[in-house]
Amino acid sequence: MDEARKVIQRLERIEALQSSQAPAEELLGEVRQLLSEGEAWLAAERCGNGAAAGNGRGGEAGRATDGAAAALADCRETITATREVMPETAGATD
Repeated sequence: MDEARKVIQRLERIEALQSSQAPAEELLGEVRQLLSEGEAWLAAERCGNGAAAGNGRGGEAGRATDGAAAALADCRETITATREVMPETAGATD
């Protein structure tokens, strides 16, 4: 469960950076690392679920892993989309 610990520690760092109003570039770097670590955790879980599936226990865990995979894919897509935020539009909603 080292992968899970890394994700939790990264989330704590992100929260601390947000509290200290760190620059957006620094937060974005942490979020990118979070995605990488989340993918590693997901891969480790899938390996474990493959073994459990042979015992008839992979169904529910496999669905949860699929949901996590979809969430990670959505996050990665959002982060890679380039969108510049201008100071005059930062408070505006779409």
